[in-house]
Parts: sequence; C-alpha cells; structure tokens
Amino acid sequence: MDFEDTPDEAAWRSTVRSFVEEHRAELGDRRGRRTDGDDVARVRQALLYDGGLVGVTWPVEAGGQGGTPMQQAIIDQELSRAGVPGLINLIGIGMCGPTVIHHGSDAQKDRYLKRLLRADDLWCQLFSEPASGSDLAALRTRAVQTEDGSWRISGQKVWTTLAHVADFGIVLTRTDPDVAKHRGLTMFVVPMKAEGVTVRPLRQMSGGADFNEVFFDDVVVPDSERLGDVGDGWRVALTTLMSERLTLGGGGTEIGMSISSVAQHVARRIGDLSSDRQALARQDFGRAYVDTLGIRYTGYRQLSAISRGAFPGPEASAGKLAGTRVARDLADLSVRLLGDDAAYAESADGSTGWQDAQAGLPGMAIAGGTNEVLRNVLGERVLGLPPEPRADKGITFKESIR
Repeated sequence: MDFEDTPDEAAWRSTVRSFVEEHRAELGDRRGRRTDGDDVARVRQALLYDGGLVGVTWPVEAGGQGGTPMQQAIIDQELSRAGVPGLINLIGIGMCGPTVIHHGSDAQKDRYLKRLLRADDLWCQLFSEPASGSDLAALRTRAVQTEDGSWRISGQKVWTTLAHVADFGIVLTRTDPDVAKHRGLTMFVVPMKAEGVTVRPLRQMSGGADFNEVFFDDVVVPDSERLGDVGDGWRVALTTLMSERLTLGGGGTEIGMSISSVAQHVARRIGDLSSDRQALARQDFGRAYVDTLGIRYTGYRQLSAISRGAFPGPEASAGKLAGTRVARDLADLSVRLLGDDAAYAESADGSTGWQDAQAGLPGMAIAGGTNEVLRNVLGERVLGLPPEPRADKGITFKESIR
C-alpha cells in the first residue's frame, strides 16, 4: 500500500483536523477521562457524530457516512494526535451496530442505529459465560419461545464491558439443545433495564469496575427483537466477532495506550535513571516502537484491502494478539520509569494512569478473543496447521454436557 495520503485523503485529514481544533475545548483530553461522567462522554460522541466523524464507514441508510475504512483510520489518527478520549459507545459502534445492520429488521435499524451512533443509547455485548469463554458455542443461557411468540431468557453472562451503563445489549442464547452446539443458537436485542436483568460490576485489580456479570431471570423479549433466523445465531455471532477483532486491533489502532504518550513519558523520566538503566529503557521502548509500527502498517494494509471490497482476514487476529502484548510491554516500562513514584496514584511530575494501565491490560489477553484462540486462528488460517481436536464433534449439545 501507499503510506502517503492521496489528495482526497489529505483533504479529509484537513477537514477532520479543523473540526477537532475548532471544538477542542468541548472534546476534552485524556487527562480528564478518569473523572468524565457518563453524560460528558455521551455529549462528546454526539458532537463528533453531528460533525460527521462517527460511523463513517456505515451505510448512509444506517445513519453513517458511506465512507471508507481509510477515512475512519484518519479520524482515529487525528483524535489520538489531539489526545481526545475514545468513544464511550465503541462496543456499540464496532460490534453491536454492524450486527444489527447485517441481520436486523428494518424496524430495528430505524429504532436503534442513529441513537447508537450519537450515544443516546449505549450498548454492550453479552457473549461469554462462566462455563463458555474461549469455547463460546458451549454457552448455556437459554431462550424458550412461549405461546404468544415471545421468548423467555434465563442464564448468566460474564465479563460484559459497560453492562452497568448500557441501555441495550445483544445476547447470544441457546434455543435448541438437541442439535450440535453451533447450530442451536439464536441472538436477540435485549433492553438492559428490562425486568429480570441484574447487572453486578466486577472489581478489577486496577480498582475500576468496567465489566460485569449479568443475570437473566425469565426476561421476556418479543420475537421482533430477534437478530437473524432461529438457530442461526452462530452465523450472526461471527459477524459480531469479526467486527470486534477489526475494532480492537485489525485496523492498526493502538490498544490501551498511545505510543506518543509513552514517548513523552520516557523523555520526562529517563534522566532519573542510571546510565545502564537508561540504555535498557531505550532498548525496551525502541523494540515496542518498532512492533507498534509493524502492527499499524499491517492494519493499514488490511484497511486498504477492505476498501477494495475484500473481507476482513486473519490480520485482525494478528493485530489484536500483537497489540495486546505491546501494550502490556509499554505499560510495564512506563511504571518502571516512575521509580518510587509508582507507589502513588499520581507521580511527582503529574503523570497519572500508568499504574491503572498496567493493572488493567492483562485482561486484554482475554477480551475480544483470548490469545489462545487467536493463535489457533493464525495457525489454522495462515500456517495451515491442523485444527484443534474436538471431542464434541458430531454430537448434540445436550450429549456434550452429560
């Protein structure tokens, strides 16, 4: 691919940069992110949407701009350069929304998509369960259809990011245990404030509680909120999962922390180290910087292919896998550079957040596809290795849990 902007891309970059500079005070910066309230983040996303900078790649009829992945990449670059916090409804935009676009009814699209893009409604993704994390198709949350056509959902989900603030979620359920586990699944849109939905935040070692366990106790969902056909939930879920991988690392975006912010932190703190430790810090940062460039340009190559009509490939899995490792390396380096100040929430020079990043980033090895699953994807789809043995192949889900 050509790493230079085309004339059209350069013009788009100028438009994005001008908007960000014009609304700099309203958009805020990452230093305020920890104290930002829900409402502040929603207003920020609505401002960006009204400026044409949210949902750029979405179809116009879905509330988007009908633009290209490269246009979205330019937006991401410019917002990162300006230090603007990430969108609060990233899960909705990157995972739930595309699922509704591809599998939802016209009424669902009209009802949900524009409000999702403006963050009028926040969304979450209800997939993982205590007994089905990496093996998602082993999920046990049941949906049973009643005589009036509605569905009653019962079960438990876990590790659900933003469930405590979400207005809606997409939930993958088992509707037929008498067929193979990948075939008896169905997906629904569920209101997170519905009767029978209980959300319990899970405290992380960073001190935050960004993800949750969610309980469904006979939650009634009308059949009009089904996404896709009954029993076709696995195919619907693959749309979500492919979008998730692309969102988290397939587009060349950084995971967890900006390389430029770490570079500034290194420049501020490296003088406090002994000469030998300075050499090690430079080596660690240099290695991470080169890795970041590799991830970024691999992602851009994939975006270029998608712009030409290609389907997202295993590069998204590689980007998420490598990006998680590099983010952890950068967080570890950043905390080491704090020295004795690492014992405090705020260092002597005002640096904040490095400890939170170090404590929270190990979870990214699980979120959005575990490292082990992603390695399997790369092994099978890139290296041509034989697939993992499956003891449950050719039997029903009910037989597999006996």
